[in-house]
Amino acid sequence: MQDDQYDNEQGSELPSTKPYLLRALFEWCCDNGFTPYIAVMVDGRSRVPREFVRDGQIVLNVSPDATNRLQMGNDLITFQARFGGVARDISVAVECVAAIYARENGAGMAFEVEALDEAAALEPVDAPEAAAAPAEPPPEAPAPKPGRPHLQRVK
Repeated sequence: MQDDQYDNEQGSELPSTKPYLLRALFEWCCDNGFTPYIAVMVDGRSRVPREFVRDGQIVLNVSPDATNRLQMGNDLITFQARFGGVARDISVAVECVAAIYARENGAGMAFEVEALDEAAALEPVDAPEAAAAPAEPPPEAPAPKPGRPHLQRVK
């Protein structure tokens, strides 16, 4: 433990707590029968169905019932989900996750998302896939409401 303190005093940067908090709140939602959703600021690194992106953001249902092969790593969250009945591979950078919350009551946590690279934000990803998919919202996600999402702090 003293070595860790020494490293930190020498200017070493500690790893982010964000991926650990995301996994903890995901587990809390699942353990309590809630549906975990993540709000993601989409940029060029994001592999998401672009037809569901609104104002540069997408909300994804990451519950075990809605995903296949969910991996919540320290850098990336990857899984497969169905949108309009079509299986899609999803990949988002942990640093782009703006919030994780329970659909049923809004309990969760919001995170600061650093300014995204302008060029990366405008770069199209999955464009052919997005064009082929139907434009209807996924059955497992509610229609987005105008305005900011309501989040509640968990203490």
